[in-house]
Amino acid sequence: MSSEKVAITMVFPILKTIVHKGYDREQFCASVSLNDELLRDPEARIPAAELERLMIAAAIYTDDDHFGLRQGEITDFADMGILGYVMMHSRTVGEALAAYRRYNDILCSGFLMDVEPDGDEVRIVIRLQHPDKDKMSRHCVEDMTCSIFKIMGKLSNRSIALLEVSFQHVPPVDVDPYLNVFGVLPQFGRQETYLRLPAEVLAYPVMYSDSKLLELFDNMARQTLEQLAHTESHGMGDRATAWMKTCLPVYFPTVLQTAEALGVSVRTLQHKLKLEGTSYNDLSIQVRKELAKDYLEKRGVSVGDIAYALHFSEPSAFQSAFKRWTGQTPGQYREQAWREGAEQSG
Repeated sequence: MSSEKVAITMVFPILKTIVHKGYDREQFCASVSLNDELLRDPEARIPAAELERLMIAAAIYTDDDHFGLRQGEITDFADMGILGYVMMHSRTVGEALAAYRRYNDILCSGFLMDVEPDGDEVRIVIRLQHPDKDKMSRHCVEDMTCSIFKIMGKLSNRSIALLEVSFQHVPPVDVDPYLNVFGVLPQFGRQETYLRLPAEVLAYPVMYSDSKLLELFDNMARQTLEQLAHTESHGMGDRATAWMKTCLPVYFPTVLQTAEALGVSVRTLQHKLKLEGTSYNDLSIQVRKELAKDYLEKRGVSVGDIAYALHFSEPSAFQSAFKRWTGQTPGQYREQAWREGAEQSG
């Protein structure tokens, strides 16, 4: 069995689907011995085999032989965190898929996706992330494949006409649900898992595309990757900072949420931060101030966009906070930063 590990966040869509199907989340967790504390640690990793076990257990628990397929159907951008926001504001479906590949390590889904053009057609091939693993559960594979298909439709707000769906695994007894989901019956027992579709789909414009927000979220995703790569060797302050940045732009965590995520009590977190000469409040200000400065130095990103990304209730609240932090309004800081940048380049 492979030693491959995946992010604990990959369990969340399973729980979302459990609830969506009308079952009790806590009862399911208890039935499969899933530790709630583990779910609160965003840096936790579990063996791929454990994710498979939970997916299979969910299918049995709900008596749904197509659980992975159902899960893929209700996948949304928020399920992918910052990566979802990058995809949502990309210019085209093709660029959104490229972003998925670029930031795949944030998800650690256990899968890789390749886009292979072939004349007027294109294949989106789903492969296992680690070649030493022979296979993954049918439910996991179908969730991944269906998720990509549904996300393309949501991005473009168009109906995607698939030419072919191919799976490596053998079919279940009932194949009718696949026709309802994909519009075509898949081919089973093939050498590769892929979606084949017209190449023009990659050029479909993304309905939510916003170049300013794309730049904003792309930078956040890149910083998240960097933070995840260095978190383990850092102190509590760095770990808390990394966690805050990982949460953005979905939400800005409270001190209680941060403590739970880091596996300590609020009191312990505050004590350790005090020993490092800081506090949760200081770190939250630092995170927002650093990101705000970075974004204000970029052209084309409005104060309103920055306020939204940093989870202020309204632009005026962000403006007041920024002036309190720096003694300058966002506009004054931006003007000075642009002027100094022009002088340096000149």
